[in-house]
Amino acid sequence: MDNKLILEQVKKILDKHLELKGLRKTQERYAIIKEIYSFDHHFDADELYSQMIKKKYRVSRATIYNTLDLLVSLELVSRHVFKDNIAKYEKSFGFRQHDHIILDNEEIIEFCDPRIQSIKNSLEKMFDVKINNHSLYFFGEKNKK
Repeated sequence: MDNKLILEQVKKILDKHLELKGLRKTQERYAIIKEIYSFDHHFDADELYSQMIKKKYRVSRATIYNTLDLLVSLELVSRHVFKDNIAKYEKSFGFRQHDHIILDNEEIIEFCDPRIQSIKNSLEKMFDVKINNHSLYFFGEKNKK
């Protein structure tokens, strides 16, 4: 799906939620979404804040954190805590489920293995549950050559 189309759908979902909750539709929230959906990597709140300030947006750290929490609750952004108890985020609407390998050098490798879907299906059957989503992290280091 085209990034522009994804961004428009994300904005519509946010609009609907804000209207339902009687919350204001602020320029800052939409600028944050635009910035997040321009990233092609995992980021933390400080990187997002720095990027926003660099682009001359008037936004506070509190607005960044509150908006990230809101977008996570709407499943428009995913939150991960890979290591050192630091939350990393990534856009999630319109993107496939995937898992992560986190290397010592901070590199993050995303992968998708169809066997994980089979495991999910087996677990659902075995425990009579419905799994809505999952996260799988492997931690390692690059092989020395």
